[in-house]
Amino acid sequence: MLIVDDHLAFAEAVAMAVDAQADLECVGATQTVEDALRLAADRAPDVALMDVYLPEVDGIEGTRRMKSLRPETHVVVLTGHTQLDILTEAASAGASGFLPKESSLREVIEAIRVAADGKIVVEGSTLAALIGRVRDTERATAEHTRDASRLTRRELEVLSLMREGVDPQTIASRLRISVHTCRGHVKNVLLKLGAHSQLEAVVIAARADLPPNRSGRPDQ
Repeated sequence: MLIVDDHLAFAEAVAMAVDAQADLECVGATQTVEDALRLAADRAPDVALMDVYLPEVDGIEGTRRMKSLRPETHVVVLTGHTQLDILTEAASAGASGFLPKESSLREVIEAIRVAADGKIVVEGSTLAALIGRVRDTERATAEHTRDASRLTRRELEVLSLMREGVDPQTIASRLRISVHTCRGHVKNVLLKLGAHSQLEAVVIAARADLPPNRSGRPDQ
């Protein structure tokens, strides 16, 4: 994983905690987005912790550039304030989730593992507030609305559970399908919505005001 934060003490503490884990490795810590992009191109991190407030280029634009460079990298945005405008921008940029800067090292490590598995890193009430904020104030683009209409009934069911912050294993259990099949549906949802993460797909769906199980098509 990669750390992008201009607070050196915080970055060093996280790096040490990550490297102490048998299943994790920190490939580096940078203070700017440009340095982070160069390191990501060379080291291909699975996860990037991206502070919102960075010199020159902020973490929102940094997330957007990181996802453009490396769609496979899951970006978790570090924020000292849970302002819905900031969270919405981060989600729209392709972030996989958010993490308060005051989180303990144990919580940071857990968030990294969750993000690495492709899951949404957002506390339940925050996710619900974010969805409500988007549905109340934003509209989908014509392109996203058109693509959303292509979702099958099963994909809409998966999307509905994604909006609850449910992970693929739980979605598979609830829908009585295999995890492999569920991950295939999640991949199709992201592709059809033009999303870079499950969280971004949820935001796009909220903009399009997608109700669960809207489609009358058979399961696929």
